[in-house]
Amino acid sequence: MKSLTGISPFCRMSLYHQHQNRREDRFGRLFTELAPAFTRPDILRTIGARNGPMDGKSTASRTATIPVGMVFFGQFVDHDVTLDASTSFASVVDDPGEIPNVRTPTLDLDCIYGLGPEAQPYLFVQGGPFGGVKLLTGADNPGQAGIAEHDLLRSPNGRAIIGDPRNDENRVISQIQLAIIRFHNHVAQTLQDEHGLTGHALYEEARRETTWHYQWALVHDFLAAMCGRPVIERILGCGRQVYCGDVPFIPIEFSVAAYRFGHSMIPMKLQLRKGGSQFELFGTTLGSGFDPVGDPDAVVDWHELLFTPANRQVERALKLDTKLAGDLLALPFISPPDENSLATRNLLRGNTFLLPGGEKVAAAIGCPQAQIDRVLDKVEDVNGDLGREGIPLWLYILAEAEVIGREEPNGDTLAGEALGPVGATIVAETLIGLLELDDRSWLGANRNWSPRPEWNTLGKLVTVAQPALP
Repeated sequence: MKSLTGISPFCRMSLYHQHQNRREDRFGRLFTELAPAFTRPDILRTIGARNGPMDGKSTASRTATIPVGMVFFGQFVDHDVTLDASTSFASVVDDPGEIPNVRTPTLDLDCIYGLGPEAQPYLFVQGGPFGGVKLLTGADNPGQAGIAEHDLLRSPNGRAIIGDPRNDENRVISQIQLAIIRFHNHVAQTLQDEHGLTGHALYEEARRETTWHYQWALVHDFLAAMCGRPVIERILGCGRQVYCGDVPFIPIEFSVAAYRFGHSMIPMKLQLRKGGSQFELFGTTLGSGFDPVGDPDAVVDWHELLFTPANRQVERALKLDTKLAGDLLALPFISPPDENSLATRNLLRGNTFLLPGGEKVAAAIGCPQAQIDRVLDKVEDVNGDLGREGIPLWLYILAEAEVIGREEPNGDTLAGEALGPVGATIVAETLIGLLELDDRSWLGANRNWSPRPEWNTLGKLVTVAQPALP
C-alpha cells in the first residue's frame, strides 16, 4: 500500500547536532540535520493556560475505536522505556546523549521485574515451589491497609513496592501494574503445570513468555490502534526509515513530543465498574496517587476499559486533538502556578530540548505540502502568534491528529481518532525499533514466534488472572 507520507530513507549526517555516538543509557535525536525551533515562552504559556485555547474543559468528545484503558497502557509503556530524572526547564539541552535514561531503553518489563529475584528479592515470593519466581502483590500481605487483595504490595507508609514507583501515580496505571504482575504469576503457574519447571528455569521462561506476550500486544493492539495498522505493516514489512542505527535508544522527538499525544486523550472522569458511577481521576474515590486502594469502586474491571472476550460496552478515550481536559491544565501537585499546566510544560520542553519545528519534521519524512498546510491552518486557529514556521513539535502532532488522523486499511484517514503521519512515524518506528534492536525480544530473537491464543491480545492478557471483584 502506498504511504500517505511518501517516506523515504532518512539516515544522514548531522548539520546542526554533531552528537551521533548513541548509548543505550542515554537519549538521542532522530532529525539531527534540522535546526532547532524557538517560540517565545510567553506565547507558549498563553496557549497552555487554563481557559486558554487548549482547554477542553469537560465537554470533549470521545473516539469511536480507542478504549480508554489503552491510553493508560501507553503510560505504562512509557515508564517501561524512559525516565529523565536530571533535566529542567531552566537549562538548554543541546546534546541529549548527555542525559541519563534511568530505565532500560528496551521493552523488557523492568518496571515489573526490577533487577530480578537475586538483586531485589523483596519483590518476589520466598520459599516453596515458586520461590524467586512469582511476584508479590497486596494479596500476599493481608495486614496491609486498604483492600490488599486487589492492590499492589505496599510498605507500612502506603507506598507501592514495585520496580518503578511512577506506576502508582494514578489508580488506573497502578491497576495495570497489578494486572501484569498477576499475568506473570499466571504464566508461571501454567508453565509449572504443563512442563514441571521450577526455580530459576521457571522464572526465566515465565519472564520471557510474559514479556513477549506484552510486546505482541504493544505492536498489534496499541500501535495498531494509535498509529494505524497500515503504518505498522509498512514498518514491519519494509523496514524503518527514520529510527536508524544498531543501538536501541530513546529519541528526544519521541519522549519530549510525539509520545505525549496521550495527554489529549485522558478524560478526567472514568467508569471503572459495570453499571457503576464515573469518578474523578484524582478524586477522593480513585485517590491522588501513591496510596492504597481504599474503596471497592476504585478496583478496575478491565472488561470495562479494554476490548476483551466479554464484549462489554467499553468506555472510549477522548479524541486526539489540540485540547486537553481542563484538570490537566491546573495540576494540584505541581508548582509554581505558571507551570502547573501539563500543556504548558509540554510546550516549554520543545525549547529546552532544541526540538525542530513540526512542519520541518513533516517535510523531512515526506509529507505533501498541502497536508502540512492543513495542519498549519489548524495551528493558526490555536494561536496566530505562532506563525507558520518553527511550530512546537508536540502541538504540530496534536493538530495533525485533529485534521488528518489515523491511516485506515482502505486508504482513508480518521481525523481525531489517533495519530497522523508525523506522530505515527515517530512513535511506531521508535517502539518497533526498540524491539528489533533487542536480541531478547520477540522481534529480535524469534520473528516466527506466535502468542498463545488465550493470551494474544491486551484485553486477554490483563483479564486472564483477574479475580472476582469486591
